[in-house]
Amino acid sequence: TLMLLKPDAVARQLVGRIIDRFEAKGLKIIGMKMLRVSAKLAGQLYRAHRREEFYQPLVEFITAGPVIAMVAEGVGAIEIARSLMGSTFGPEAAPGTIRGDFGASKRYNLVHGCDSQESAAREIPMFFSEDELLDYDPASLKWVYARADGELI
Repeated sequence: TLMLLKPDAVARQLVGRIIDRFEAKGLKIIGMKMLRVSAKLAGQLYRAHRREEFYQPLVEFITAGPVIAMVAEGVGAIEIARSLMGSTFGPEAAPGTIRGDFGASKRYNLVHGCDSQESAAREIPMFFSEDELLDYDPASLKWVYARADGELI
């Protein structure tokens, strides 16, 4: 799945704390970079919202500063990432989630994550080429994904 740490997360120096939550839950980061999102890329990313009144502020926000783009994988990666992120709006997000713990704004919500396999398949190539996604076996793999018999899921 693709995850973006938005300009507010970068500016507030929350990057390490947010990444730690994804890794602690067992997601394996296979690609990561810092970049500035262009207006063109923002338009592609948020094309489904083009007719919404919040579209322009959304584009202005994501292009306002650097973001951290990450691709992570793992069993149920999309669902896990979205659960860790919490509800879209910080004031409504549950404590213990990224937005619940660090977000107080309805406009600046720290992170973006894909909501489906289809959106991941569409969004990942916007930010990463195939050769930028690396495969490796983290040492923690057996501790996170082992079945009761010791075999990996």
